[in-house]
Amino acid sequence: MYTGFFPPGSVLWDLTQTNKFDAIRETIHQTSTFRAIPGLDLEAFTRAVIKREQEQSTGFGHGIAIAHGRTSQVATSEIALGVSREGIDFQAFDGMPVHLLFIVASHPDRQIDYLRILSCLATLARNELFRQELLACLCQEEVERKVCSAFQGALLRSHC
Repeated sequence: MYTGFFPPGSVLWDLTQTNKFDAIRETIHQTSTFRAIPGLDLEAFTRAVIKREQEQSTGFGHGIAIAHGRTSQVATSEIALGVSREGIDFQAFDGMPVHLLFIVASHPDRQIDYLRILSCLATLARNELFRQELLACLCQEEVERKVCSAFQGALLRSHC
């Protein structure tokens, strides 16, 4: 159920877009996470994530955004990460630019899994050391290893 998060290709190391909607599009289309899902309509999923973002910013604060969309075209929840060196204006409550953009896809009937994933990502986002370590990584593979390990650890600790 929760295995396999952040496999190779799930991180976009050099996110170039600075507009939040374009950054969402770039992360969805450039990571292998969503392209690898059989039958997933990338454009429809992108529209769902952007629609959710238009309702209320998912800029969590501390340089993190957790954009998400629900679709019946995924069997299990999937996550990708876009890393922006420049920063993206997500209208976060703290006014800080976003450097770590998580995108979550989940099935509408998997509400508990969805909420648990969002909770774990929010827990990690509040950890300053975690954020600093990800931004200090020197390559995509290092980011994938660190985020995968931290996320799996958060799930196992069951406090999210």
